[in-house]
Amino acid sequence: MQARWSDADNLLCIRLDGAGDVLMTTPALRALREGKKGRRLTLLTSAAGAVAARQVPEIDDVIVFRAPWMKPDCGDTQADFELAAQIAARCFDAAVIFTVYSQSPLPAAYLCRLAEVPLRLAHCRENPYHLLTDWVPDPEPQRTLRHEVRRQLDLVAAVGCTPSHEHLSFAVPPAAHRRISKLLAKARLDRVRPLVVVHPGASAASRRYPPEQFAAALDLLSMVSSCAIVLTGDSQETDLVEHVANATRAPALSFAGCLDLPDLGALLARADVVITNNTAPAHIAAAVGTPVVDLYALTNPQHAPWLVEHRMLFHDVPCRYCYKSTCPAVHHNCLRGVAPEAVAAAAVDLLGAAVTSTAALALPSLPQTAVAGPP
Repeated sequence: MQARWSDADNLLCIRLDGAGDVLMTTPALRALREGKKGRRLTLLTSAAGAVAARQVPEIDDVIVFRAPWMKPDCGDTQADFELAAQIAARCFDAAVIFTVYSQSPLPAAYLCRLAEVPLRLAHCRENPYHLLTDWVPDPEPQRTLRHEVRRQLDLVAAVGCTPSHEHLSFAVPPAAHRRISKLLAKARLDRVRPLVVVHPGASAASRRYPPEQFAAALDLLSMVSSCAIVLTGDSQETDLVEHVANATRAPALSFAGCLDLPDLGALLARADVVITNNTAPAHIAAAVGTPVVDLYALTNPQHAPWLVEHRMLFHDVPCRYCYKSTCPAVHHNCLRGVAPEAVAAAAVDLLGAAVTSTAALALPSLPQTAVAGPP
């Protein structure tokens, strides 16, 4: 008897990218989870993706894998065989392979075929023959470009799965809310003043707004608003955050290296506005419903904040959509060309009634390179 998606109880979902990519896949994961009562989802992902996945209630279990067809190359072939055996032992009924359009799903599809997963779904540009049982021809980028969330929703819709809603999923544990409340109280950052959280880092150098311009934007913001400013970053970004903190005259407090991902989610949920590069905190903020000023490097057009009020700032350049982790033209103008005044103006715009200073009227209107509102 031929296997059917409507009968699949035990699903393997594969998303081997980072935390932000996992979060942008959560509406599609919700669609799969709601497609059958009692259905169980296991996510195969990277170490970075696993940190975010553990905060997603639609995911029941996580398998961490450093795939040799993703960057960087791990060079460990034994791990590939061990993973295939692990997948086979778990007796999955189906596998859904989530990729961006520049990635091939076929290595993961072959892995699942070796593990005898009977149903295998993915977007694919070339004919996968028997590696996929359900093949959705990939229209990107030749015929269309979709938001990453929409791309994955369209994929699972091909097997009859649609979610009850399309918001991103990120559950903040009560303990994280309590820890952040204590941390803010200790720092005397009460609820009387609006809270602006600023995240200057990003995993790719091409997606980082210059730290000096971050500092100048905070100077301007502090002049026109009584808001409290908190800087965040992981343990590898403490030097960058300290650079911004030392360069600004604004009374900014650094939490860099002090927060795990649940704590960061709790802090972003408490914020009135988040100012960040195009990186995971932008998607966490979207998931918890906090407005975002997104300093959006034009490396990729598909990762704007999803279904949340936002202002997306960039400077248009001929080399847009390079899909590079480092600026191939070196000048970095898609971000460097965004004036600090525009960043402060966008934050003031989102803060709205929370801004009490009339000096805010002196800030410029949002430039044409600022895209306002949800996608």
